Amino acid sequence: MNELMSRISKVGIKSVGLDESEVYQNRDITSSSIPCINIALSGEVDGGFGSGVGILAGPSKHYKSNTALILVSDYLKKHKDAMCLFYDSEFGTPPSYWATQGIDSTRVLHVPIENIEDIKFDLPQKLESIKLGDKVIIFVDSVGNLPSKKEATDALDGKSTTDMTRARELKSLFRIVTPKIKLRNLPALFVAHTYQTMELYSKAVVSGGTGIYYSADWIIIFGRQQEKETSGDKELIGWNFILNTEKSRFVKEKTKIPLQVLFDSGIGKYSGILDLAIESKDVSQGKVGKSAGYALINRSTGEIGEMVKFDATQTDAFLGTVLKRAEFKQFIRDTYKLEKSKLQEDDIFDKEDVE
Repeated sequence: MNELMSRISKVGIKSVGLDESEVYQNRDITSSSIPCINIALSGEVDGGFGSGVGILAGPSKHYKSNTALILVSDYLKKHKDAMCLFYDSEFGTPPSYWATQGIDSTRVLHVPIENIEDIKFDLPQKLESIKLGDKVIIFVDSVGNLPSKKEATDALDGKSTTDMTRARELKSLFRIVTPKIKLRNLPALFVAHTYQTMELYSKAVVSGGTGIYYSADWIIIFGRQQEKETSGDKELIGWNFILNTEKSRFVKEKTKIPLQVLFDSGIGKYSGILDLAIESKDVSQGKVGKSAGYALINRSTGEIGEMVKFDATQTDAFLGTVLKRAEFKQFIRDTYKLEKSKLQEDDIFDKEDVE
């Protein structure tokens, strides 16, 4: 820092050179235990999520809250002195859900809320008590169905007038808390809802107005597809939840990553990785008897290993090996990660505002 910058930095708000700023230089990254979630959030197999606002949005029963709990669990496992600040408006994640993800409920501060103003007034106060270096993950479940205080009061008074304040209050909430969250290097996960537009080709949009979009570092909209048995009566055995990147500062937008959850075995650690490994030429397809077969390809020699059935690929010995390969990691970066050298149009203006 030269003499001029040093002199100016001592006046007003505490200032440092951009190259020394803790906001950008010491961003705490937490890797998820599920590789496909890392890819969806960061474009890296070994990436994950950091400080700032993240939105998990979608219809009911689309694994949004459970995915958030996975991220909370990963953060608490990484930081043994960390806690979770949990704002609860839907009361759909009881202690048993947390225990399933290995979360100690004594490390979770439960804050019941009834309207947007509750969190708007409470969260800034709690953030003021948190210092840089404190390890806290914020989880809000959810902002999607929270009424404004006016809407709740009108209901008590028997008024049926349309509430025009909800989007404004949500925008105010995010305006207030986003810089406080960033300056304290904290991750904040907000569960939200979506609605379908009335266009000819309908698309899912996060409800709640523009405040959510402006403040979020990333927005994942959840879709889902049925997973059925491949033989017999084709019984439903689980779901493939599709993580659609609606907005991201790190991943190419419109990226789609599958997350498989089966009724009998739960979430698949290697969800989506087999298809990516085939695309990257790390795995070859073939046959094992009458069933589909898969074999590892030796990157150095091109030699194809022994063919195995699908279940045998979902192991550390098979896909776990692929995930460690530098070539596979680079393939994922090239496919999904935003290039830092390019200034994205979406960071300059919103196309819809110009048209």
